[in-house]
Amino acid sequence: MNEISARVCEAGVVGAGGAGFPTHVKFDARAEIVIVNGAECEPLLRTDQQLAAVYPSLLVEGLARAMESTGAGEGIIALKAKYQAAISALKPHLRPGMRIEILRDIYPAGDEAITIWLTTGRRVPPGGIPLNIGVVVNNVQTLINVARAMQGEPVTRRTLTVTGIVPAPITVTVPIGTPLTAVLLLAGGGPSPDVAFIDGGPVMGSLVTDLSRPVTKTTGGLIALPADHPLIRQKLSGIRSVVQTAKTVCEQCCYCTELCPRHIIGHRLSPHLIVRAANYNNIGDPELLTAALICSECGLCEIYACPVGISPRRINAALKGELRARGVKYQGTLGKEDPMAEYRLIPSLRVAQRMGLAAWYHQEASLSLDDFEPDTVALSLKQHVGAPAVPVVKQGDLVTRGMLVGEIPEGALGARVHASIDGVVSGVTPEAITVRKGGGRS
Repeated sequence: MNEISARVCEAGVVGAGGAGFPTHVKFDARAEIVIVNGAECEPLLRTDQQLAAVYPSLLVEGLARAMESTGAGEGIIALKAKYQAAISALKPHLRPGMRIEILRDIYPAGDEAITIWLTTGRRVPPGGIPLNIGVVVNNVQTLINVARAMQGEPVTRRTLTVTGIVPAPITVTVPIGTPLTAVLLLAGGGPSPDVAFIDGGPVMGSLVTDLSRPVTKTTGGLIALPADHPLIRQKLSGIRSVVQTAKTVCEQCCYCTELCPRHIIGHRLSPHLIVRAANYNNIGDPELLTAALICSECGLCEIYACPVGISPRRINAALKGELRARGVKYQGTLGKEDPMAEYRLIPSLRVAQRMGLAAWYHQEASLSLDDFEPDTVALSLKQHVGAPAVPVVKQGDLVTRGMLVGEIPEGALGARVHASIDGVVSGVTPEAITVRKGGGRS
């Protein structure tokens, strides 16, 4: 592990875009290109573009460290053309070998494979990773955390957007472990039986059933929607209902395949054929079925392509779970790029309209730089890909912000966890460490 990678590991930096892959592992690899994914794929989220505009020097420093660590000769910051504040702020800070790539406002521009294709023309092989083609991709907030890690500052804060039907949409920075209830209050909202909440983006985010759930290193946003909104009903539906709908109404129109982002760049993923196979007890070409493993779950097939309300994404996700449980890996090859690919990219606004989110699509979420602290935080020991961190504190211990409280198990893939507020450890379980604000032993 090189020095930069080691310091990133010490600080507990993970992929802030949602995946949570330990960043130090990426930094210990060799690459030709480092891409900053600032496209902010899902509608309604504003965090990355706002952070890039406010902290351009930190973002560029993080990119420089990523390039140095991986030996990359080129650094690309991918931003949508409409992010003018971020673009203007970053331009004066760019260093040799760095450039800004302006993207169209299409969905899912922030999907890792699509971002690479749009910025470099390279295609990640199906079932592969960006490193297979000499590329490393990091999110905006990840690289800002890298820059801070080089200054000796561990990851103790998370910036996220709170939007939807809240009185004052806002992008806030809070200590990791803050209850979502407290985050919601910062936007003037509160629990209500008429309102449902999504943790993350509207497509890939999860339905919040308990607002005491804590913010983690990968929490992208908190979206409030009417409880009877179609997106909420969709997330509440079980897989049995999804499959039954597919069996009843799928007409094999192929729209889901023709508009699938992975399919148009040459991945042999055909959602309509997977749906057909699922309708007949998964009878079909084994390679066809295992292609579910390369689905990014962007949801374009269900939210835009399908004219009869089927969810190929949910069927793919269920099939992926079964295949992974059996240890199956995808073995397919990369096909030709669709010659109509450029014309099958869907504008984000049209996607938002189909999802019933148009009323909030242009909604501003002001960036707050206030230093908020809750009375109690719950620090999850698994906020990342890999093994849960191991507690290194016990109940009654005094901790200060930035102190190590969870260590990576020896020989395992994982990430460190640090105290996000000053206080006393009020509880330790295999799942989380709770810290109560203030001094004195309990």
